[in-house]
Amino acid sequence: MSIYTLNKQARFDYEILETLEAGIVLSGMEVKAVRNHLANLKGAFVTFHGDEAWLINLHISRYAHTSLLIPYEPTRSRKLLLKKKQIDYLRGKSQQQGLTIIPLSLYTKGRHIKVEIAVGKGKKKYDKRKTVRDREIKRTVQRAIKEQR
Repeated sequence: MSIYTLNKQARFDYEILETLEAGIVLSGMEVKAVRNHLANLKGAFVTFHGDEAWLINLHISRYAHTSLLIPYEPTRSRKLLLKKKQIDYLRGKSQQQGLTIIPLSLYTKGRHIKVEIAVGKGKKKYDKRKTVRDREIKRTVQRAIKEQR
């Protein structure tokens, strides 16, 4: 399993409550671009239209070896492949106050490209400050341990 892109900002902005794995519908040149690490999950989110889940704002840059004559939109909406029960569950979670569905990573499983999506609750400003403070404390402790060796 190789990870192509991570959404680090999502883990900082949201408290992750639960994660799921979903397939994603991509065209051929998008698959090649993802495999060349040309995807970006920053600002992406999941919405529901009818009985389908869609990933919005996933930016996949144009693959370098494709024709420029083919029209290409890098941030088009992409369908997520989930079971009906999973879609209904996630739709219910997204309608709850303060919860949202966000993608965390894009990776391969076998020969398929998968996206890890999460149910997240937005952090308050003081929670974000606490996260930064804890990270800095952890860093200073690691440096102190390294210097003692």
